[in-house]
Amino acid sequence: MHQHNINAVGRRKTSVARVILKAGSGTIVVNKKPFEKYFPQEIYRANITKPFSVTETSGKYDVAVTVEGGGVAGQAGAVRLGIARALVSVNDEFRPALRANALLTRDPRMVERKKYGQKKARKRFQFSKR
Repeated sequence: MHQHNINAVGRRKTSVARVILKAGSGTIVVNKKPFEKYFPQEIYRANITKPFSVTETSGKYDVAVTVEGGGVAGQAGAVRLGIARALVSVNDEFRPALRANALLTRDPRMVERKKYGQKKARKRFQFSKR
């Protein structure tokens, strides 16, 4: 049942991450850079590796990711969802654990659009009575 490369897509805000998972030693490469270089902040790295720690598969898979769009947080979230989805397609028994940690939920929050006649989505121009 063990295939070689498992592909999955993760999205968050405006970021899209294409994840390729293969059996290996636990290397994570994001946009052809080691992920420590691509995500220098520890908080994002912890976020990305969470699916592995929850399923206790740290160091068992190599991950190659292509991620585009959005900012650092959105990209990290997209990569995390992609990895979680890839792990489920490797072994369906991971699903309950990942689901319990909300790692399979696509975060639906998007930026609200700017409305005409206003400064931003909700901020208004200053009102002057006279």
